[in-house]
Amino acid sequence: MSVKHPIISVTGSSGAGTTSVKHTFDRIFEREGIMATSIEGDAFHRYDRADMKAVMAEEAEKGNHHFSHFGPEANRLEDLESVFKQFGENGTGRIRNYVHDEIEAEKRGTPPGTFTDWREIPEETELLFYEGLHGAVVTEEVNLAQHCDLSVGVVPVINLEWIQKIHRDRGDRGYSTEAICDTILRRMPDYISYICPQFSETDINFQRIPTVDTSNAFIARYIPSADESMVVIRFKNPRGIDFPYLVSMIHDSFMSRANTIVIPGGKLDIAMQLILTPLILRLMERKRRTR
Repeated sequence: MSVKHPIISVTGSSGAGTTSVKHTFDRIFEREGIMATSIEGDAFHRYDRADMKAVMAEEAEKGNHHFSHFGPEANRLEDLESVFKQFGENGTGRIRNYVHDEIEAEKRGTPPGTFTDWREIPEETELLFYEGLHGAVVTEEVNLAQHCDLSVGVVPVINLEWIQKIHRDRGDRGYSTEAICDTILRRMPDYISYICPQFSETDINFQRIPTVDTSNAFIARYIPSADESMVVIRFKNPRGIDFPYLVSMIHDSFMSRANTIVIPGGKLDIAMQLILTPLILRLMERKRRTR
């Protein structure tokens, strides 16, 4: 953690909805005039798309059918922790991007499925923002959670997470349902060992729960809408959170535990604005006091 160079991480599985949460943070940064530099977890994969396929095949031949991006072996977590540590100490670090598709390829000037060159974090950066799979991961080798000044988990119930992944990968990436199911099964051991434990480390968790039947995620024709959902918001440390204010401002919300508020799914964006804006401004005020 760093007063002078704060770090915020948003962590969630593939299909969890971390990108949507990132958009809310981006709006807050823009509105409050905060110069934030974003880094994505995919940029710290160990292999590009072609090499990952080759390594997966090699591992399968050895009998390892669970090699995945969810586990540490397929990621440069030690490099990610170095960036967190270096930025926290002096506001510097080296980052890059992973190019997902043709649109990003045109923007970045490198083919889909590859990485851009490494570059320095801009000098004017006031805050480092991470979004990806491992923003609060703790293993025997690395501890990302200890470097974050604010960490947020995005954790839909598992069936909803699968539905969102299936629809995204099938619609945007052209994968078959069978291929997506194979990916889910291959990733499951790493999901249990490295993704789930992070949500005990995060400061705030946003968990979307559908209020419609999602019993069979693999035949669901539609992703449950926001209005067909509730969101459970859990605070690791509720001290300083004005729950009466939040309940009064968010219609039809209620407290389910002393550290947990439940809101209608359609109110998620306003809830995030109300909750996150003061926390971000507090980080920035602490930073400016060090000047």
